[in-house]
Amino acid sequence: MQPLELRHMRCIVSVAKHLHFARAAEELDITAPSLTRQVQEAERLLGVRLFHRTRRSVSLSAAGEAWLAEALPALEQLQRGAERASLAERGELGRVAIGYVASAAYAGVLRQAVRGFRLAHPRIEVAAREVPMDSVPAMLADGQLDAAYVRPPMQFLEGIEATTVYRDSFVIALPEDSELAAFPVLAPAQLRDQYFVLPEQDSGTLELARRGRFSPKLGPRSGTLAAVLACVSLGGKVAVVPHTLTECVTLPGIVYRGIKGKPIPSEIALAYRKYERTAAVRAFLAYAKQS
Repeated sequence: MQPLELRHMRCIVSVAKHLHFARAAEELDITAPSLTRQVQEAERLLGVRLFHRTRRSVSLSAAGEAWLAEALPALEQLQRGAERASLAERGELGRVAIGYVASAAYAGVLRQAVRGFRLAHPRIEVAAREVPMDSVPAMLADGQLDAAYVRPPMQFLEGIEATTVYRDSFVIALPEDSELAAFPVLAPAQLRDQYFVLPEQDSGTLELARRGRFSPKLGPRSGTLAAVLACVSLGGKVAVVPHTLTECVTLPGIVYRGIKGKPIPSEIALAYRKYERTAAVRAFLAYAKQS
């Protein structure tokens, strides 16, 4: 059996609604003879009579009632599909997968962007998860992530770029029983003999050592900032961490101290595909860059 086309279905539904060919033709903005031909063609394709017609009345046949009961939900679903496609095309529907390093959550930049975007675009699903920073470029390239909050500097694959969305500076995290804890601010040279725990982004540590004119003694690379601070709290090591941690992360046995001299910059950047095609992702990127 040859399937009906959408035009046939709309004609049948309109006639069933009005039980009058002229009024149905007016609703569809076609001529009555054209409507009659399309209904007759539909009946021929289905092999059944959908309507009983006389000069004075039109009524649904048993076959027409059975067809209509199945066709109406299908047409409604098609309409919903068209509406959803239009929303997706306009960037009002879809899904955005976001990766982040912990400091983006500590700084509040992740919360501000995601919560605000969800309020502005309630039909778009936003999924966020913490990811290792060195995995971000590949995850963006192969589509596992649509955007990621990272701490530059870092190398990106071709087609990936980043925009700074938060500016901070580095401080020293050290054990509270350290002799250096007596100083409110530490000169880089004072840390010459310390062992450094390295976070994912080691640029702050390396810049501190450069300014202090020494090669840093590197301890373990603990990874996340939570792991770095836990290692410092056990004693014997220090870490160069973003200042934002001093306002939201307190661990027993740890104190924070400023670094003397010009602040060592610590930034959070939003990384993404340069030529993003998905409208929902483009909408998030535009919002996040401005928030």
